Amino acid sequence: MDCKLVIEDECNVVFQGLDPDTKRKLVKVLEYEVPGARFSPSVRLGRWNGKQSYFSIGGRSYFNALDKLLPIVQDAGYQIDIDDQRIPHQFEFERVTETSYSHKTWPKGHTREGEPILIREHQIGVINDSLQNLQGVSIAPTGSGKTLICSIISHQCEKYGRTLVIVPSKDLVTQTESDYVNLGLDVGVYFGDRKEYDKTHTICTWQSLENMHKHTRDGSADITIDEYLDGVVCVIVDECHKGKSAVLRQLLTGPLKNVPIRLGLTGTMPEEDHDKLAVVCCIGPMLGKIEISTLQEKGILAKLHVNIWQLQDVGDAFSSYAAELKWLCTSKSRITFIAGELEKIAETGNTLVLVDRIETGKMLHSLIQGSVFVDGSMKSKDRKTEYDEVAEVDGKIIIATYGVASTGINIVRIYNMVLFEAGKSFVRVLQSIGRGIRVSADKDFVNVYDICSNCKFSKRHLTKRKAHYKEAGYPSTVKKINY
Repeated sequence: MDCKLVIEDECNVVFQGLDPDTKRKLVKVLEYEVPGARFSPSVRLGRWNGKQSYFSIGGRSYFNALDKLLPIVQDAGYQIDIDDQRIPHQFEFERVTETSYSHKTWPKGHTREGEPILIREHQIGVINDSLQNLQGVSIAPTGSGKTLICSIISHQCEKYGRTLVIVPSKDLVTQTESDYVNLGLDVGVYFGDRKEYDKTHTICTWQSLENMHKHTRDGSADITIDEYLDGVVCVIVDECHKGKSAVLRQLLTGPLKNVPIRLGLTGTMPEEDHDKLAVVCCIGPMLGKIEISTLQEKGILAKLHVNIWQLQDVGDAFSSYAAELKWLCTSKSRITFIAGELEKIAETGNTLVLVDRIETGKMLHSLIQGSVFVDGSMKSKDRKTEYDEVAEVDGKIIIATYGVASTGINIVRIYNMVLFEAGKSFVRVLQSIGRGIRVSADKDFVNVYDICSNCKFSKRHLTKRKAHYKEAGYPSTVKKINY
């Protein structure tokens, strides 16, 4: 029997000529149960089985899933005729070494201000692996120098064309831009009111790119997304664990489908298997992982201890998670007690407090004199001003929502990191802790405070977080507090 495998571009493939039984086997091998789907009305009504597959019954799938699909097709007795429609490219890169960029110096405000830029061993590994494989994801924890890695990869690629760096937030656009400027690269940004075209390297948010895509489809775009992406040979997705997002996935497998060099950097891959596969399908396979413990031993990242403070609240009084969380995040007596404890913590050094709800942040801010509350409504430049001030002052308390401060931003001299009802998300917990483990001239240790409750759902989520801490190698202790 014969079938055809059409490789349409760098992401998408389609099998033609397979029998229905083989197709069903392929659907099943890439099928995953969607967490929480059983609560969906469509599942309860029997309209959906609560599962998602990365192979459609029509034969469509992804290039980076072929390692799971081809053995099944071959076992079914098919001879596979391959029609590769990808645009041919040929790339050759010299290996980057420690001194490749030593003619440049670190900018003002950097911990090594004025010194030559020497690339560290773990960064050299990520850069060379990326340029050798051309597609794939590297696990690099916060503080490992991901923005420098991105800028060097972009510089290496510029002889072949333009590069695009996609970041998850506006704060990260300007933060990443500074490293590119420091290397002397022709860089522009695309987000908010700053929309710069015709640059060799562009840094943008995926939300801005999606807006351009939307305006292209409805005919209202000043420049179409295809025109904007003309000449792009490399796309780098920073914090690429967000590639599980449907919108980002559609961009990578749609408008960006022909970009040959596809790289991702993240501190943590998604916990769920189907979310991991989404990232692999969009970008590429896992290339390598930099261990946090290795960087801590070398003094590149600060060591830490997780102090779990479990407040003894009202036990199982709440019937639902939503009701429990609302009380835990808004109870005046509880918040007042926590505010007092935060003031004591801040006496030992600058403190970053991450909260889930804006209301919680506002309550804490009103109770803690001299504190600053940062959320999405604050302008990006004002947030950066507050973050940068930490480098020069002591005892500052920044209260921020997880949404604006748990991923990617660079805040130095944080001595205390407080996670307020952090939930059970593996990615959010470890990314949040990443905000505190950057070293500075007078800091090589951070205390993490995990503030939670003995209420039913909070207790369950704590069990999950303790497992995350153990997996990451973070020492922790539990203190039960009556207040």
